[in-house]
Amino acid sequence: MSMTAKKLRTGFTTGTASAAAAKAALLGIFGPAPTRVRVSLPQGEALEVEVDRVERLTPQRVRATVIKDAGDDPDVTHRAEIQAEVELLNGQGQEEIEIAGGKGVGMATRPGLDLAVGGPAINSGPRMMIRSAVIEAWQEKGPKGRAPRVRVTIVVPEGERLAQRTLNPRLGIVGGISILGTTGLVKPFSHEAYLATIDSGLKVAAASGAREVVLTTGRRSEKQAMAKRPDLPEVAFIQMADFFLHAMEEASQLGFKEIGLVSFFGKAVKQAQAQPCTHAHKAPMDLKSLADWLEQAGARRKLVQAVAAANTARHALDEIRAAGRLDLVPEVGRRMLAVMRDFAGPEPVVWAVIMDNDGSPLFEGRLQGEEPV
Repeated sequence: MSMTAKKLRTGFTTGTASAAAAKAALLGIFGPAPTRVRVSLPQGEALEVEVDRVERLTPQRVRATVIKDAGDDPDVTHRAEIQAEVELLNGQGQEEIEIAGGKGVGMATRPGLDLAVGGPAINSGPRMMIRSAVIEAWQEKGPKGRAPRVRVTIVVPEGERLAQRTLNPRLGIVGGISILGTTGLVKPFSHEAYLATIDSGLKVAAASGAREVVLTTGRRSEKQAMAKRPDLPEVAFIQMADFFLHAMEEASQLGFKEIGLVSFFGKAVKQAQAQPCTHAHKAPMDLKSLADWLEQAGARRKLVQAVAAANTARHALDEIRAAGRLDLVPEVGRRMLAVMRDFAGPEPVVWAVIMDNDGSPLFEGRLQGEEPV
């Protein structure tokens, strides 16, 4: 990759846009409409966001609009209007911040997501950001000595149309898009740039003298991997995102003696299926294969059918847990190790950890040669 390649521009998520709109709307109730607001992000940073417009609907209800900016990422919601309608609630009691979904925000109809069935598709990260934005605006301009009591309704005017270009309908999210974002930022997804980043990280680790590297799929899994292996230097941890085959082959070619992989259950299922790239657009989740594996491992027919019919891997794991059969997860782990061996070749020791959604381990295993150790 050329060192003179253009640096791709980072954008912000629908969650950040929603929080910014909520803050602008509440500030607009108490004073002049802001043209920019500062939003706190989940990782501790802050971001200045431009406000497109603020409209007073009633003395106690204001709508603010933010234009979603995905930077150089090919996001379907890029340049979409994200609105927050904020209304003051009656009374002066304890703090109450309601967050609702309006037109263009999808509703969750199936289990297995970070959403309540029957509720708006506003994930937990954005909810926290919206809540923080409301509290910040209230502290800046709200009545002194009173707790915030407001209702925030997120609206995406073109949300229903945009949702048809996403996986939402397949996941059971109907009527609009999801309000997402774990970090608040959208980092451009360029295959070439990301592969170059993986290669650079592995080469730096090799140059530092590291004999072992640990591959992860993102920040959350990397954090868990670092906690598990505090004996390894930071340089030994490589975020490979969805590029499973590429990262395994490159690590092997660079001569690492041990290659570890830490994944959450959903990614682990795809890795166990030997998917070279685990991105949703490249590798749709095949829960029928997972169900077949469980049946071969001795699962009862009722559980096999429930897993095959599950909406997501998270939903499938919930079914496995409800049946009291988490002891079946190592079947996925063993297959995952076998794929790692196939991708890396015969030389390095490979090891893997599959994590539950809360970060607790569901499987830990090692493979040296052809036999587990």
